[in-house]
Amino acid sequence: MTEWSQIARRIRVPLGFMFAVLYFWLARPSWRSMAMGSIGIVAGLLIRALASGHVRKNEALATSGPYAYTRNPLYLGSLLMGLGFCVAARSWWVSVILVVMFFAIYLPVIGDEEAFLRQTFPEFEEYARRVPRMLPRLVRPSGHEKAGPAGFSWQLYLKHREYNALLGAVAMLAVLIARIELF
Repeated sequence: MTEWSQIARRIRVPLGFMFAVLYFWLARPSWRSMAMGSIGIVAGLLIRALASGHVRKNEALATSGPYAYTRNPLYLGSLLMGLGFCVAARSWWVSVILVVMFFAIYLPVIGDEEAFLRQTFPEFEEYARRVPRMLPRLVRPSGHEKAGPAGFSWQLYLKHREYNALLGAVAMLAVLIARIELF
């Protein structure tokens, strides 16, 4: 693990909260931007929810559900949510900050996580050859992989506390609505 990726891993959550404060200060939402942004937000939430119900962290290599299409569906879902919130905010500054944070924080973390998976799961190399890192393949995978919600576990969803992403998104949308109504 590189020194920067260790730092990135530690600061990504606190940095996210700091970004949220800046986000609300820079946001200039409208009802139209909220409606358009909600498409990305909902898509991201769904992908994250599906992914969290398939992953057994540090126990088994997840290759079913959304993991059959992309190796990083949780990050893809977060990216879609972020893009949706950028659209909702109607602020170029928010978009620039999001892109910088993604490249500076999340790409190093993804690289380290993949290094861990390579060391932990010998089958990761074959999986990595078949499945793209971030942008999902659009064709249904062939072979033994399960591509749909088959194998989804509500227990895993709850164990990973993925409902916090939904609660956070609803809270952010509520603040944006209040901003439209009050300002």
